[in-house]
Amino acid sequence: MVVREDGSCAQDSTVTNIDDDLIALRREIHRRPEPAGEERETAGLVAEQLRAAGLEVTTGVGGHGVVAVLDGAAEGPTVAYRADMDAVDTRTGALPFPRSDRAFDEGFASRVPGAAHLCGHDLHTAIGVGVARTPARGPVHGRLVFVFQPAEEPLRGARAMLGTGIVQGLAPREFYALHCAPFPAGTVTVSPGYGLPGLDHVRMVLPGSDDATVAAVVAEVAALGTIAYPRSVAEYHARFRAVLDPGIAASIQESVGIAQWTERTPEGWPVANVLLRVWPQERFPELRARLGRLAADAGGRVEFPADPFPALVNSAELSIAAGRHLSAALGAESVLWGRASWPYNCEDFALFLDEAPGAQFYLGVADAETGINGAPHAPDFAADERAIGHGVRAMTSLLTARLGA
Repeated sequence: MVVREDGSCAQDSTVTNIDDDLIALRREIHRRPEPAGEERETAGLVAEQLRAAGLEVTTGVGGHGVVAVLDGAAEGPTVAYRADMDAVDTRTGALPFPRSDRAFDEGFASRVPGAAHLCGHDLHTAIGVGVARTPARGPVHGRLVFVFQPAEEPLRGARAMLGTGIVQGLAPREFYALHCAPFPAGTVTVSPGYGLPGLDHVRMVLPGSDDATVAAVVAEVAALGTIAYPRSVAEYHARFRAVLDPGIAASIQESVGIAQWTERTPEGWPVANVLLRVWPQERFPELRARLGRLAADAGGRVEFPADPFPALVNSAELSIAAGRHLSAALGAESVLWGRASWPYNCEDFALFLDEAPGAQFYLGVADAETGINGAPHAPDFAADERAIGHGVRAMTSLLTARLGA
C-alpha cells in the first residue's frame, strides 16, 4: 500500500505479502495465547517485528508492555496508537453462550489450556504491527508512537504503562485504537462522543441482616439496572447493531448494568458486592448515593474499594474528522456511525484518552455468509482475517492524515 500525501490509499504489489505476514503473525499469537500479565512471548514477537522495521523500541513497560517510536523526516506533531495483547481466561472471561460445532481456527487453535484469544487482541496486535511497519516504508512528518499494552482484560495494563511515565514523556497530541466488533468485515465504526461505560465496585455491608433482608437488598439493587446482558450470539448481534440506529440508540444512551455476588466479613456479616457499568459516568455519584441509602435502610453501610474506573469517551470532534477521512479514503460504505455507548464492556484505553483526546473505533470482523460471528468473548469467537489488512490500511491512512492536520 502507498499512502498519498492527503492520507488516501493506493494499492502496490507488496500489500498481499504484508497481509499474509500479518495473518501468519496473528495465527502464531492465537496459537499461544497469554493471559493478562503473562504476555512475554507476544511482546517478544512484537518487539522483534518493530525493531526489524527500524523503529526505536522499549520493552518491559508496565509489565510486558512495548512502546515503539517512529520519528519522521520532518518536524510535526506526535500521534499515538494502542494495541492490546492479552488473551481471555476462558474460565472466567467467556460469555455463557452455547458454543457452536464449527471451528474457524482449525490448525492454529489455542494450545494453552484455560486461555484463548476470544476478544480479538491477537488481531489488534497484528494490525498494530502492520500499521507500524507500513509508515516506516514511506515519508512521515512528525512522530508516531505505538503502544502495545498488556493486561487489558482486568483493566490493569494501561495504568501500569502510564505509571512508568514513558508514554506521557512522548507527549502524544492524539491517541487512537481499534477493537474487533460483530460488524461486517471491511467496515470501521466511529462513535463521536460515545464509547464504553465506566465501572464501579460497591460493597454493601449489612451487619445483623438475615437472609431475607439480604435478598431484598439484592433485589432492590437489581431493579436499578436498565440493561441485561445478551443471552445468545443472535441477541448480541442485534444489540450491537442497535447502536447504529438513531431511533433505537436513543433508548440506550443512558445505561446501568449490574452484576452482584454475596460474601461474608470475617465477623460473619453479610456483604452484597455490586459492580456497576454506567454510561454516562457522571451518574456515578447519584448511584453511589442510592446504594448508600439502600444499605442504611437495612441497617448497614457502603464501602468503596476504589474510585470508579472511567468511561471510554471518544472525542466527538476527532471521531467525526476520522469518519470523514476514512469515508473519503476507503469509501463511504466502509464507515458506520455509532449513536450510543455499547453498554456491556469496559475498556482501559479510557486512561490513555485521559492523557490525550482521540478515539477507539470498532473494526468489523464478522462474515455472515460463512458463519464467522465476530462477537468478542463469545466461546466460539471467530474473525474474518481479511479485516487485518483493512484495519492496517484504515489506520495507516488516518494516522498519516492526522500528522498533517
